[in-house]
Amino acid sequence: MILATVVGSVVSTIKDEGLHGSKLLLVRACTPEQEAHGEPYVAVDTVGAGEGELVLVARGSAARETNRTGGAPVDAAIIAIVDSLDVEGNVTFRKS
Repeated sequence: MILATVVGSVVSTIKDEGLHGSKLLLVRACTPEQEAHGEPYVAVDTVGAGEGELVLVARGSAARETNRTGGAPVDAAIIAIVDSLDVEGNVTFRKS
């Protein structure tokens, strides 16, 4: 799983049947201190995430193991919205 921030959304009216009804979000990997790194990429939202939220992303074949993405051409799926992060006893993030 990858820690990431939702940085935008993707709208596509014409897409593979396996993606119909799925929300596509643009995410960017980040550190536990929310410092972005790497290039943004598209992930299927399976949990109702929104822009600016800290999320966990599954990539590769693991992204196709959710109820929503099974059998769909998915390489990345948002599988959780983070409520808080505790790193070595220090809270680095708490959802407001």
